Amino acid sequence: MYQLCYASQAKFQPETLLQDLRDILSEARDFNVKLKIKGVLCYADGCFFQCLEGEQDSVLNLLNKIEKDQRHSDLTILSQQYILSDSHFSDWSMKYIGRHSEVHHYFEQLGSSKFNPLLLQYESLQHFLQLLYRIPEQQL
Repeated sequence: MYQLCYASQAKFQPETLLQDLRDILSEARDFNVKLKIKGVLCYADGCFFQCLEGEQDSVLNLLNKIEKDQRHSDLTILSQQYILSDSHFSDWSMKYIGRHSEVHHYFEQLGSSKFNPLLLQYESLQHFLQLLYRIPEQQL
């Protein structure tokens, strides 16, 4: 199983934020079911964090599509690796986590008052993923 994590900046207009997030999740869930990709999308404070898990070619094809999406910019790959286990997000084609107290607290421990996934290094990224595995999915 191939795992890729990235961060990017949102380019939403405030008045369309919720609809844009709903559209992204709907598109991701439909697309990911077809390609057998699992994952999580986090959004807060104008930043995205996404972890994708699946076959390497499928994940990289999806990344190529995401890089062209005009709803975000400054995409930075945080991690790419093969993992030995099945998907950690096997129950979700795309789990969503928005503003959450445990996520906020985690980034406070990293020294940030805001959600800033660019702060994640290898070890802190692994701890963050462990947190995301256990937080229940949120609804928009």
